[in-house]
Amino acid sequence: MNGPLLWYVNRGSGVALLALLSVVVVLGIVSTWGSAGGRAPRFLLQSLHRNLALLAVLMLVAHIGSAVADTYVDIRWWQALVPAGATYRPVWLELGTWSLDIILVVTATSLLRTRLGHRSWRIVHLAAYAAWGLALVHGYRIGTDSAQPGTRWVDAVCIAVVVFAATARLVTVLLRPHRLGTAPVDHVGTAS
Repeated sequence: MNGPLLWYVNRGSGVALLALLSVVVVLGIVSTWGSAGGRAPRFLLQSLHRNLALLAVLMLVAHIGSAVADTYVDIRWWQALVPAGATYRPVWLELGTWSLDIILVVTATSLLRTRLGHRSWRIVHLAAYAAWGLALVHGYRIGTDSAQPGTRWVDAVCIAVVVFAATARLVTVLLRPHRLGTAPVDHVGTAS
């Protein structure tokens, strides 16, 4: 089965998926900030993060399903799960496969979070950054419309918001006094 509909579904779902994954990553970062800047309750941000992550998984199913269903390019269902043996642009397809595999592991550990220690869950959950980066490169290199101005704009915005949020979070963690092993100092220089 092939035709323009599958092509549009595949490309559209890929671009939408990158944008959605970027929002999920940013919400994950923002929801780890104590009161999240006081604008929204932390539980609300975490709930939104989880629900949009579920939507991203569904969008991923549509993206992979349309790629496999479209016979114009030979992508087999197992090539979406196993990062080896691809015949169509193998390196770039396999980056997408690695991204999918990481997303599946992150999703599984999130569903089993109550059975895992927080540290173990967090370490696995941090792999979502790698999944996002692999998905970005996958789309940029395999997407037939990645050179289009609209797609480049989406890529640039996604990169900017994720890098900004991750950098801001890293700076706040590094500047947190108790992380440095020192007590907070008040304005006159005495430890509080």
